[in-house]
Amino acid sequence: MRSLSEEQKTRLRDYLSERKTLVDSRLREHFSPMEGPAALISRAMTYSLFAGGKRLRPVLCMASASVVGGREEDVLPVACALECIHTYSLIHDDLPAMDDDDLRRGKPTSHKVFGEAIALLAGDGLLTEAFRLMSDISLLERRSVPVLLEVIRTIAEAAGSRGMVGGQVADVLCEGKVVDFPVVEYIHHHKTGALIRASVLAGALLGGGSRQQVDVLGRYGEKIGLAFQISDDILDIEGDKKAMGKATGSDDRKGKATYPALLGLAQAKDIQAKLVEEAVDLLEQFGDRAEPLRLIARYIIERKK
Repeated sequence: MRSLSEEQKTRLRDYLSERKTLVDSRLREHFSPMEGPAALISRAMTYSLFAGGKRLRPVLCMASASVVGGREEDVLPVACALECIHTYSLIHDDLPAMDDDDLRRGKPTSHKVFGEAIALLAGDGLLTEAFRLMSDISLLERRSVPVLLEVIRTIAEAAGSRGMVGGQVADVLCEGKVVDFPVVEYIHHHKTGALIRASVLAGALLGGGSRQQVDVLGRYGEKIGLAFQISDDILDIEGDKKAMGKATGSDDRKGKATYPALLGLAQAKDIQAKLVEEAVDLLEQFGDRAEPLRLIARYIIERKK
């Protein structure tokens, strides 16, 4: 597996930083402070939304649009919606009824700051705002109604019971149990991989990609989505608590169904490396325009948090 050079790391760091700034700016415009009875829920939503994070899903959406010839700025409403969905899932995942985590990105989790009821509602609010963002009328100026409906349907399926929620259910039900490989693969593909794949697909569709281009990028997204969750599994074993901003070793304590738990650390890393190489190979037809997607795929293995 070829590692990123220092020059590539710098280019990727600058690329991610620039797009994170764009996403954060648009999110702040959308989530202006509220007054009255809604002020508390507004604070709770934005507390988690702006607690840090790489904005990987929005960036993948923007990069995918660009690689098929679209404009990154044109997909920002959907890119921001993806971050809202991701953040809502983290808030709910941290709740006592789920993983019961005290820290997220180095800060107290939402329910530790606002209480369980408000944290739950903050997640609900972010999920709903995502669909408000995706119905932004400005998107109709660039893409047809059928394309926008396909994007919304793709993201909804990835976030709901057919995707992320379904994966979370399987994850909860399998805690402390002996499971086989297809079950672990299902959890990983759905819990994390589905929304990452949808982020890439949404960008390709909104960017005006051909059906063949959309299909290829969807396969890229599927492979890096699975690789990303395996990376999370590995970091829970080998990661630095300070760098990650949360406790490590929780998967083992809770008896989570993970690739390292089932296959061992070495084989999990081998599978992850193979997935990344396959994802990078899929991008050959896009030439230099796909360089950000190539760097992001390789970054997945090298990330520390």
